[in-house]
Amino acid sequence: MSKYSNLFSTFQLESLKLPNRVVLSPMTRTSAEPSGLANERMVRYYTRFAKGGFGLIITEGIYPDTVNSQSYENQPGIANDAQAESWRPVVQAVQREGGKIVAQLMHAGALVQHDRFTPIAPSAVKPVGKKLEDHGGSGEFAVPKEMTQEEIRKAIDSFAQSALRAKQIGFDGVEVHAANGYLLDQFITDYTNHRTDEYGGSTERRIRIVVEVLEAIRAVVGPDYMVGVRISQGKVNDFQHKWANGETDAKIIFEQLAAASPSYIHTTEYKAFVPAFVEDGPTLAKLAKRYSGLPVIANGKLGEPEAAKLLIESGDADLIAIGTSALVNPDWVNKVQEGKELIPFDHYFLHPIATLKEEEVIV
Repeated sequence: MSKYSNLFSTFQLESLKLPNRVVLSPMTRTSAEPSGLANERMVRYYTRFAKGGFGLIITEGIYPDTVNSQSYENQPGIANDAQAESWRPVVQAVQREGGKIVAQLMHAGALVQHDRFTPIAPSAVKPVGKKLEDHGGSGEFAVPKEMTQEEIRKAIDSFAQSALRAKQIGFDGVEVHAANGYLLDQFITDYTNHRTDEYGGSTERRIRIVVEVLEAIRAVVGPDYMVGVRISQGKVNDFQHKWANGETDAKIIFEQLAAASPSYIHTTEYKAFVPAFVEDGPTLAKLAKRYSGLPVIANGKLGEPEAAKLLIESGDADLIAIGTSALVNPDWVNKVQEGKELIPFDHYFLHPIATLKEEEVIV
């Protein structure tokens, strides 16, 4: 344990005292009921990570309204009381094992992998790339409808009301998904946002909706409830994307987010330890710390303990989020602490069903 002692030191994340610095990254699983209800398979899935030692668990993206926010078939929701209540057994099971669990709130925007409704987005810009076959999609994305001001207000309110439901059924916090190409990231991204109103144009305007979502959530959950936000450059459909103005954009984005008083910023890059913009420059996590002054969770190819340790040691991040490596090592924390060998990642487990290495697909 001494070799990686910094990974296993406690950390106070607002009101939550975490037993270590290792977080389960949110990963799309699509194992809910068609109605968006969480189920027993998901209870077993999330409980396994709590038993495996993860100090904080962030759920898969949960959709906040039943009209046009659902990205994937069999994605869980928290858009009404029934969906919220279905999460209670998951939350209680994780907490019984000593874990903490955060609900990630995610609106699809244009990245809709099915044909049940017309997607909405900041602008009528067809997403690049193709739908994800592993997640039930096929062919090209539909051209979304440009959101009206009223639809923007409704989307903001849906995040706030979903956060309140999450708090009421016992989640330890919520995370706003403003990364990876989904709705809020579509506002941040220059080529998907052609608006000429207060939500488009400059970087300050394009980040505005995320700030307003955080403020709306804070208004209903109060000052002491944990509210994080996830930010990225790359997207599930545009892996290589970088912010056009480099560190200048990072400064604006992270300063604006900090002004809305989130509990933490969660950055995700393909490799969290690689410079965000220029050779020998800072990582995105380091820029988030520099310009926000907030605790930072870093995600991106940190399944090797040495990489995770170095990112904490350098001061770039306060916590590290493990994704794919956790799918094959749900007891990653316990294994590393005990000096046991980690199982190499197997791409089979990217299939988005809530199962783990030691279990075949649970039905």
